[in-house]
Amino acid sequence: MKYVLKVAYDGTNYAGWQVQRDVPTIQEALEKAVKSLTGCDAVVTGSGRTDAGVHAKGQVCCFSADSSIPPERMADALNSFLPDDISVLECVEGDAAFDPVRAAKRKTYAYKIYNAPHRDPLRMRYFNHISQDIDTHALFKAANFFTGVHDFKAYCASGSSAKTTVREIYNIGVDVAETVYGREITIYVTGNGFLYNMVRTIVGTMVGYSFGIISKDRIKLSLETGDRKLAGKTFAAKGLCLHSVEYEEDPFDPDKEKITGHAIFAEPEDDQPQ
Repeated sequence: MKYVLKVAYDGTNYAGWQVQRDVPTIQEALEKAVKSLTGCDAVVTGSGRTDAGVHAKGQVCCFSADSSIPPERMADALNSFLPDDISVLECVEGDAAFDPVRAAKRKTYAYKIYNAPHRDPLRMRYFNHISQDIDTHALFKAANFFTGVHDFKAYCASGSSAKTTVREIYNIGVDVAETVYGREITIYVTGNGFLYNMVRTIVGTMVGYSFGIISKDRIKLSLETGDRKLAGKTFAAKGLCLHSVEYEEDPFDPDKEKITGHAIFAEPEDDQPQ
């Protein structure tokens, strides 16, 4: 049976999604849980590889196992073998041909910034603290520079194996919530696929624009030339969360209206960690 999971995790203590030697990863923890529960050496395939320290609230993954456990009981069963910072939120039976990477239509990442004069220890695991005042109106304006189809070579970290650096950004949303001592700013980036560190560099560039240290012309030139020096900083991983993955036919809600839009450009092996 093929099981399709929706998983949330705190990536603080992990070296990312993908199994690596001698370091803890999300994929490894899930595969160990499947082995302990079912006795099967199953490969858990995720919709994308989150980087070290990156979180997720809507990672979609799947595995096949010769098991009599019904899908509706699998989440609770796996969670009994998982650490507290990883949780299976939902499980359904998937079609044998379902591939969580190839079938993905859109992904949304959320980047969280705590904009306040002083850091808040209770936010430090999930927010990037910035003490300098951010012009949120400029953030909204900067979001428009990145939407559409662009070559994001300048926003890709070295070491990427992507066959193409062209991606389409459908939307960038900015949410601002006032707090007692500052503001929580969340930047949502929705696209058809992402390069290594792409979202974190887009956000760093948007904030640089809000500070007045990066101009509109410089951003435009970065997209035209692919020159990494023209883009902004790559922000810290801890502020990033894989918010959701959307499919034309939602495996968790078959009756949901179908998603329209292009499939992701990247082949599965090129889906880059964020």
